Amino acid sequence: MAEHPHAALARKGYEAFRRGDMDTLRGLMSGDAAHHVPGDHPLAGDFKGQDAIIDMYRRLNEETNGTMRVELRHVLVDGRGHAVTLHRFTAERGGKQLDENGGLVFRIVGDKITDIDECIEDIERSNAFWS
Repeated sequence: MAEHPHAALARKGYEAFRRGDMDTLRGLMSGDAAHHVPGDHPLAGDFKGQDAIIDMYRRLNEETNGTMRVELRHVLVDGRGHAVTLHRFTAERGGKQLDENGGLVFRIVGDKITDIDECIEDIERSNAFWS
């Protein structure tokens, strides 16, 4: 049985992110896409538009000196424009380490991601790591 197109789109996004392929990521998103990052730290907030999202991804890599890794574990779909992913996130920054589970909720219209809501295991731990 073939994988649902929304699951395949989410997997393609994770693979492009892992490779640092921002051109592919840009092509997967609508021009007005938004990525919502929880927490109270400099990289939290609502990033609206492809440029803002790609810049935030660049900053994640810079802040962690390239140590950030995201291991996709599961993709769930509802067949109505949503894909939910579960992943493991690890990174080092300023002598601190972060190793936690997280997930993304994608809203998909046609074949483009229009919205990404990020969910994390421990907001306070994330705030401490990124602050």
